[in-house]
Amino acid sequence: MAAPQGCPSPKFMYISGMCLTNVDFSKFSKHLFWDTDRNSLDAQKNRGYIVKQVLEYGYDNDWRLLKSIYGIDEIKDAVMGMRTLEKRALSFVACITHTDIRDFRCYSTKQSSPAPWIF
Repeated sequence: MAAPQGCPSPKFMYISGMCLTNVDFSKFSKHLFWDTDRNSLDAQKNRGYIVKQVLEYGYDNDWRLLKSIYGIDEIKDAVMGMRTLEKRALSFVACITHTDIRDFRCYSTKQSSPAPWIF
């Protein structure tokens, strides 16, 4: 596959026709990555972290941006391997990907010692 315009070389991973080295994380809501230096985020290496933050704490605009960067299939792949994810976020991903919720790792992996309080 040829490199999209503005990407350094065909060696980089491309998802949805976008070079993952050119992702602008400043477009996401500020509260999503409050504990991380946005300039040090790597769209491929930190894919799970980015997807989880957007699904659990993001707004509609953040979801649309995430979907434009990774695409539904890549988001589903990221969530399939997660150990934990909020029930609401997991249900959302299962619904939009038409996947049985029991197929996700975070559905079958329960916290070994649950928190003594309920929010």
